Amino acid sequence: MILVTHPFGNANVRAVLGALDRASLLAKFVTSVGWSDSSPLLNMLPTRLRAQMGRRAYDLPHYKIKTHPVRGMVRLLAEKFRQRSLLRHEQGWASIDQVWRQLDRFAAGYLRKNHERLKVRGVYAYEDCAEQTFKAARQLGLRRIYDLPIAYWETAQRLLQKEATRYPEWEPTLGGTRDSEEKLARKTRELELADLVICPSAFVLDSLPEKTRLSKPCVVAPFGSPQSDRSYRSHETTGKLRFLFAGALTQRKGLADLFAAMRLVGSKEAELVVMGSLILPMPFYRSQFENFVYEPPRAHVAVLQLMRSCDVLVLPSIVEGRALVQQEAMSCGLPLIVTRNAGGEDLIVEGETGFLVPVGAPAALAEKIAWFVQNRAQLPAMGSAARLKAAELTWLAYGDKILHAIAN
Repeated sequence: MILVTHPFGNANVRAVLGALDRASLLAKFVTSVGWSDSSPLLNMLPTRLRAQMGRRAYDLPHYKIKTHPVRGMVRLLAEKFRQRSLLRHEQGWASIDQVWRQLDRFAAGYLRKNHERLKVRGVYAYEDCAEQTFKAARQLGLRRIYDLPIAYWETAQRLLQKEATRYPEWEPTLGGTRDSEEKLARKTRELELADLVICPSAFVLDSLPEKTRLSKPCVVAPFGSPQSDRSYRSHETTGKLRFLFAGALTQRKGLADLFAAMRLVGSKEAELVVMGSLILPMPFYRSQFENFVYEPPRAHVAVLQLMRSCDVLVLPSIVEGRALVQQEAMSCGLPLIVTRNAGGEDLIVEGETGFLVPVGAPAALAEKIAWFVQNRAQLPAMGSAARLKAAELTWLAYGDKILHAIAN
């Protein structure tokens, strides 16, 4: 039996939980704020509130979920009412770092008290929420499975520091360059305590220290794709060609390079649509490249609708794990222009599902953007190929691969 801990349920977390539960291997899911989607309370709520609460609901029996909700609830309220002091990086009482660390301590204590009753044989924990849980598991002789959803911190720091030098005006958007020495040391200890490392992409695997890759099993398990409802982009032959960037407006995702590339292209036939959270005030981004259409963050269903109004996804990321937006866009019929560091190298069949470009190379990016403008007639076939490629990757297969790794 496996105990899983994570403060909120991303799609990949839910796939792991589902796989373990189907195999009768889930001892408990320890989380911050969450409940079973079969809870009678949900059905008693108004439709709109039920939809909002549903984001914290899990397809698990209620007795499989153990919550420690106070700090997570305060964080949600602080975000809603913009209480920035509570959310201050690492130090704020309700910062994401404090939510992670508090849950880690709680999960470790819960494990010590309940491992025999639950027949726990291993723990499955994620970066920044694993150190104390892994220490407790080691003391109890339990297996420790570490899910690393983004490039290992040493690689990430090296790449981001390079970007801070290359684009100093974009440095405030990088975020990870401000991680404390204590936080980075904690990441190191987590990896050292792990028995098995799960990575979402070859890029993340390659970011690990060589001694880790040689001394313990490390498995690449690519994320699954959303199911296509067949309402995808038809790629009109007239009007501007719409290139979509989706993600936080930061140079970690290569937005400065994309702006530079669009300036190089200089075509009135290409339109850049930028959807995501602002890290700096809008005037900063307009000063870098004025002619883009800004779309604010929105619910997932609305994100897919926006994708269907665009033609190509562009994500020239510097550091990712496996940006799920790539497969979401492909499922909507959009070919890609991405870097290997976006974590989806396996998604690219060159010239069929899109193009892979070097990291930090606006000229190469501009060349591929211009190629799509000049070869618009190829978009329908490339969109179809992208959908088929995305469909090859399912969440069921993702969960099964992790089960196989745990069993070996």
